[in-house]
Amino acid sequence: MINDAKIASQINKLEEKYKNSGQDLSSYLDGLLYQRYLTYWDYIHLDTLLSLQVPRTHFPDEEIFIMYHQITELYFKLILHEQKQIVEDKSQDLQFFIEKVRRINSYFKALISSFSIMIKGMEREQFLRYRMALLPASGFQSVQYRMIEFYATPLENMIHVSERENFSSENSIEELFERIYWKKGATDLDTGEKTLTLKQFEIRYTPRLLRIANQTKNNTVYEKYLQLPEVSRNSEELIKVLKEMDINANVNWPLMHMGSAYRYLAKEGKDVDATGGTNWKAYLPPNFQKIIFFPTLYSENELDTWGKQWVDHVFNPLNKENKE
Repeated sequence: MINDAKIASQINKLEEKYKNSGQDLSSYLDGLLYQRYLTYWDYIHLDTLLSLQVPRTHFPDEEIFIMYHQITELYFKLILHEQKQIVEDKSQDLQFFIEKVRRINSYFKALISSFSIMIKGMEREQFLRYRMALLPASGFQSVQYRMIEFYATPLENMIHVSERENFSSENSIEELFERIYWKKGATDLDTGEKTLTLKQFEIRYTPRLLRIANQTKNNTVYEKYLQLPEVSRNSEELIKVLKEMDINANVNWPLMHMGSAYRYLAKEGKDVDATGGTNWKAYLPPNFQKIIFFPTLYSENELDTWGKQWVDHVFNPLNKENKE
């Protein structure tokens, strides 16, 4: 009797759900009878997923290169998934905020720990050959990573450090966007000419990024933190996970790229240009850029020495390794 009553209740709920669709419940039940059982491979579109690796050369390690970048973009999508929930939340619930940032950190940690695939998982000679077939494409062109930055902090915090004091929230979104730090990494410092890599990126993604910048104006993760009640803002746990996110995104992640660049592009005393023509030695080091999502969480000394201790820890051993 209990089961019969439960089933009757569920049928009533289903009838209520579908009554406004123009079809009665019986039609939907017929459809359920005809429907195939769901399989794992159909649910995640496995065949499609495994068909997305299309090398441009015959070098075996190029497929590793493609798959790792595709995996990276999926992790970026996971990070954005959590950031969007933070900026859209109106509850100011402290535990919700902490949990979302904790998830973001777990995704970054997975990316950072897996980057050894890029640093040591490919033959250098293969990489230096197949990379020539990829010109002018570059990881610099990852729009999802730029979106992560836009959701994390106001644009004035991403102005190149050499110009940051001249800009503030009083400037327009368009003015701030034009001076964003990563554009200098793909611009010839002598002529001021943008690389083709940057030109391609701007043509394709500038409208989308400006739209996101306007949507998140006064509503980034950082500003959602600043809008919390004082007792929540002072939460040691929240401050800890936010600082961890800053270090993951703006120190550890760039340093993994530095490790990869030094292995493949700075051997035998001769630097090799990155595929997109980016000035990676000036663009990647975190202590050069000093991009900080949540600046008020740090002391003046921490801001001044941002990234230096991590660069000393990782950079010097890499220099030694490449000299040997």
